[in-house]
Amino acid sequence: MKEQNETYLTIPNQLTALRILLVPVFFMLLLQADPYLKLLGVIVFVFASLTDFYDGYHARKYGVTTRLGAFLDPLADKLLITAAFLLYVGMGYLALWMVVLVIIRDVVVTGLRVYAEFKNRPVVTSMEAKYKTLVQNIFVYVVMALMLMKEAAFSGKSISLTVNRFLVSGYLNYIMLAVTVFTVYTGISYLVSNWRICLHKPLEGR
Repeated sequence: MKEQNETYLTIPNQLTALRILLVPVFFMLLLQADPYLKLLGVIVFVFASLTDFYDGYHARKYGVTTRLGAFLDPLADKLLITAAFLLYVGMGYLALWMVVLVIIRDVVVTGLRVYAEFKNRPVVTSMEAKYKTLVQNIFVYVVMALMLMKEAAFSGKSISLTVNRFLVSGYLNYIMLAVTVFTVYTGISYLVSNWRICLHKPLEGR
């Protein structure tokens, strides 16, 4: 795949920038009391997530890649997912400490990615990092679906009450614990794989 150095205004990079700009949009919409605004927030989140698939497809198909895009794409994914996790914490669905661990992992990994770019040794995404992103996305989507089912306007009063009791019961924390452990593991694996960066060794992982 050929790297495009002439311009950073490629379609994949534009979609990545759009994904970052949509983060506060979906976040604010899901905080609204109006169930239809929440539905719109979920639609915005889904659309933002889909841009990730398309920009990757476009970059691979047309060989349009830039170092900026390689850095911003995973960063946009992290911002999107982290915003959703923080939203769930604010709503009382998740414990804050697990989300904090995920954020710390992402900050450390992103910091090392920046350093790798500075050393002109860009990092390649590992398969376990891709699985981590997939697991996080599935979890976020499931909780968003439950958030919509919690609204009586969409599911009826009986189902709404049942779903609401489940969301605030704390059971989601058990699933989030597994997600957090796997996320932290991928971060540790990344650091172990790339500790030779200062020695100019080949880099792997994300």
